[in-house]
Amino acid sequence: MPIAFRFLAFTAACGLIAACQPTVRVEAPKEPITINLNVKLDAEVRLKLEEQAREEVEANPEIF
Repeated sequence: MPIAFRFLAFTAACGLIAACQPTVRVEAPKEPITINLNVKLDAEVRLKLEEQAREEVEANPEIF
C-alpha cells in the first residue's frame, strides 16, 4: 500500500505542478487608449449655468 500511495501522491503532485503554471502577458495595446470626458465637462457647464441662473433670479426676483 505505501507504493500505491507514493505513486498516487507523485501523480497528483505532477498534475498540480503542471496545472499551476499560468501564463500572464503584459502587452501595450496596438491602438491608443481614448478616454471620453464629455460627461464631466457637460456636468460642469450645467452646474455653472445653474449657479448663474440662481444668482440672476436672486438679483431680480420681480422678473419671475
